[in-house]
Amino acid sequence: MWKRACDTAAKCIAEAKEYNKQRWDKSHMEPEFKEGDQGLVSPLNFSNLKGPKKMRDSFVGPFTIINLVGKNAVEVKLRGEFSRKHPVFPVSLVKPYLQTEEGKFPSRKKNPTPPEIVEVEDSPGPVKKSSGEGRSDLMVGIRDNT
Repeated sequence: MWKRACDTAAKCIAEAKEYNKQRWDKSHMEPEFKEGDQGLVSPLNFSNLKGPKKMRDSFVGPFTIINLVGKNAVEVKLRGEFSRKHPVFPVSLVKPYLQTEEGKFPSRKKNPTPPEIVEVEDSPGPVKKSSGEGRSDLMVGIRDNT
């Protein structure tokens, strides 16, 4: 009886291991990065970014992958404000950069130009608040080049 209970327990443990392995393998794939690929890096642990956390980009880049460090880390060539950071990141914080095709979005403009200021003039007189304070307004006319 003891032997049969041990065999049943070992069988259940083996089945549970196989089930958990199948579920893990279904959603987790090996990273497919190569040297020279472009990748986006998550700035999750970057402390030099300004502004509120929820308004920051979830991924920055693209950066060029220089080297594969083991199975689960990549070395990227950082530039600009990120150049002083350590260049090795785990693959969980890097995702492949996919360029968009030009033909898919024909109405998308490449570089929108900022509107130019046409004229600047002062208001005819100070605008009075009910408390008696005076202030002057600046009237700005802008022209959009689109």
